[in-house]
Amino acid sequence: MKTKSQFRFSQNFTEIVAVTVLGAFLVFYLIVLIWPQGNPYDSVKVTIPKGASLKEVGFTLKNQNVIKNDNSFLLAVKVLGYEKDIPAGKFRLEKASNNFQIIDQLVNGIQVSKRVTIREGWTISMVAKELEKTLGIETKFFEEASKNKILLKKWKISGKSFEGYLFPNTYQFTEDELPFDIINRMVREYKNNFSDQMYARMKQIEMSELEVLTLASIIEGEAIHDRERPIISGVYHNRLNIGMRLQADPTIQYIIDDSPRRLLNRDLKIDSPYNTYLNQGLPPGPINNPGFESIKAALYPDINDYLYFVARGDGYHTFSKTKDQHNKAKRDFQKVRRNLRKQKLKRG
Repeated sequence: MKTKSQFRFSQNFTEIVAVTVLGAFLVFYLIVLIWPQGNPYDSVKVTIPKGASLKEVGFTLKNQNVIKNDNSFLLAVKVLGYEKDIPAGKFRLEKASNNFQIIDQLVNGIQVSKRVTIREGWTISMVAKELEKTLGIETKFFEEASKNKILLKKWKISGKSFEGYLFPNTYQFTEDELPFDIINRMVREYKNNFSDQMYARMKQIEMSELEVLTLASIIEGEAIHDRERPIISGVYHNRLNIGMRLQADPTIQYIIDDSPRRLLNRDLKIDSPYNTYLNQGLPPGPINNPGFESIKAALYPDINDYLYFVARGDGYHTFSKTKDQHNKAKRDFQKVRRNLRKQKLKRG
């Protein structure tokens, strides 16, 4: 039978062994985490392929000269429990010279992104071309995504595409961002800007969201200066209220192949549901992606008696109540245009 002193010695010995083993494991893990990888860069961009396994991530980093010992890197990832947490994408590593620093910046760092500005009045096609230029996304993939029925249903959009819902703004997109993700970001931005008060106003004037955006897109196509947007909106509301065709030139620009250009009489006869010279009411959907000021103008039109307007040539318009006044304004503009041509010929 063991004496008390022998039992205490045995217990203490077991505790010492356990602490020693635990300490050895901790030292081992610490060494693994701070294992120097010899990354020669103060700042370096790395790309993790989509769907890459942990082993492939290690191989990729070794290939890009970020790590030298992929085995210690893989072990460090497992020690930290990040086997499934390293995302795909492009990252910038700053002064990451050991395993822990590299892993921490991959898991918690910010992906490399590019600044993309989407202008007011751009169509889906124009947005697609800008994304191809800045992010390398083929236009056809973005245009196809913009008509995806499942995505449209998710956002409860009744139109056939996201035309009108891609909110103009400056965004930060990663280079490997998918078209669906980009569309979701832009539609979410639109939803964030369309307030509850604006929805209430929409019901008050008895227009659907699609109709508001459609009218806003026409206003966007007509107006240059914000102060004119509500006045132009007032003209279109007046025409809609009396059943008069909108006769909006931007809707014709939308359906011709070589837009934008000066419209010809034959263009006004094109058979299309978007031709507001032939059809009454609003076209089937937006003709571009309008900005906030145009959306607001569609909801809050200026109260006026105007039914016509014509460009003055300086970015502004002349508004008229009668056809005679409108024709006179057009003649005045033509006169100004002829005088400008003469002046150019004299200078030339």
